Amino acid sequence: MSETDISSKTRRPLALAAVMLAMFMAAIEATIVSTAMPAIVGDLGGFSLYSWVFSAYLLMNAVTVLIYGKLSDLFGRKPILTFGIIVFLIGSFLCGIAPSMEWMIFFRFIQGFGAGAVMPIASTIVGDMYTKEERAKIQGYLSSVWGISAVLGPALGGILVEYVSWRYVFWINIPIGIICIIVLSLYLHEGIEKKKHDIDFIGAGLLFISVSALMIILVEGGVHLPWTSIPIILLSLLFLITLACFIFQERRAAEPMMPFSIWKERSIFIANIASLTTGVMLIGISSFLPAFVQGVMERSPIVAGFTLTTMSIGWPIAATIAGRLLLTIGYRMTSLIGGVALILGSVVFVILSPANGPVWAAFGSFLIGIGMGLTTTAFIVSIQSTVSWQVRGVATASNMFMRNLGSTIGAALLGGILNSTLQSYINSKGLSKDLSIDSTNILLDEERRSALSAPMKAVLQEGLTLSLHYVYWGVLTFAIVSLFFIFFLPKGEKEPSN
Repeated sequence: MSETDISSKTRRPLALAAVMLAMFMAAIEATIVSTAMPAIVGDLGGFSLYSWVFSAYLLMNAVTVLIYGKLSDLFGRKPILTFGIIVFLIGSFLCGIAPSMEWMIFFRFIQGFGAGAVMPIASTIVGDMYTKEERAKIQGYLSSVWGISAVLGPALGGILVEYVSWRYVFWINIPIGIICIIVLSLYLHEGIEKKKHDIDFIGAGLLFISVSALMIILVEGGVHLPWTSIPIILLSLLFLITLACFIFQERRAAEPMMPFSIWKERSIFIANIASLTTGVMLIGISSFLPAFVQGVMERSPIVAGFTLTTMSIGWPIAATIAGRLLLTIGYRMTSLIGGVALILGSVVFVILSPANGPVWAAFGSFLIGIGMGLTTTAFIVSIQSTVSWQVRGVATASNMFMRNLGSTIGAALLGGILNSTLQSYINSKGLSKDLSIDSTNILLDEERRSALSAPMKAVLQEGLTLSLHYVYWGVLTFAIVSLFFIFFLPKGEKEPSN
């Protein structure tokens, strides 16, 4: 199959509309759930499991994204994307009826299992339908999706939480997904070559076990499990062994889930490593900022949503600009400008205090959004312009995988820093018998917070502020590492053979 075959059989404007709808569903999910999380924790309890709600979703997303990318290269984009959307909608419905935090985490696994197909395959379809020059320009249309979701997601999340129920932040996906499936079935047409394929399920299983072991280590280590405990040691061995087996399996598989040959391309290797670090940053801001604004600044869910909205506004603005910059100054310079914006945004969060107010937090989010928009757009267009159709799905998915893996590791690592620092602070005040990490739930519920004694509330708010300060230092560190890697992007570009 070639790009020309797809373009001649597909009504591109309508197919693009379906792709944008799928992206909208994924984009609004990212902002609306983060906004609702304080209310979810306030209702279901279990603040110590806060990061697991994100980690569960991101783990399944990270593990399946490569499988979906490879399957889309083998069987076509449309059937795989449709399957992913259906599973995502089932998970969304179940999340909305979750009776406890444990069930919520389980249902987020299901939701993430479907979500792994949405963003990478939607982006790959755009790469199939348009040339390099068109792809750079079409980013303006795609980024408008993020702009709309940026305004609607946090605002709608805040309104639903405040006036209806947090459960509707999940159920709102269902009508969007159904419309997307209908439009895809009508207007995206592919000519698939029928032949038998050898799917690398062994590789997928090994990767799942390896990443799962790493995530448990990062989340539980130093909090519920001592770093030198037997479970942590065994999990570390499991991670190393399964990672080694995964690499061995991918080198011998007939149709590997992760063909290492694409990593030999310098632009793909650097873009993917940089995406890993930006993924850590992204989850560090979006996961914990609403808890700070509501619990410490004592603002409403709508205000907390506003502080994240600015990130999603900055992202599409920068993505639109990036589409033009790529054709004038190239991938490397565009990415470097984005890397600097990520560092500036991280510095804003490092010096953030309750006295600064939500506007300062929103400004930091906006700078992060600018950096993400410039870098991610440059990375995706660069990768899709480097490879042919036959591996474009898995190449695009590899970049999404690295960002998702970064977010998975970030949710676990930064969540672990948050929990351990908060617990240490409570212990240092001699209140370990009266307060715990889960006592932070009280800060996220306005009625219960107002009922707290002044000393107790002060300890919890000071502890949360200190903990998030360390989290944001971690974010800044990864921003610096990201810029370091971007310096090694090649200056030249090359066109693929189809």
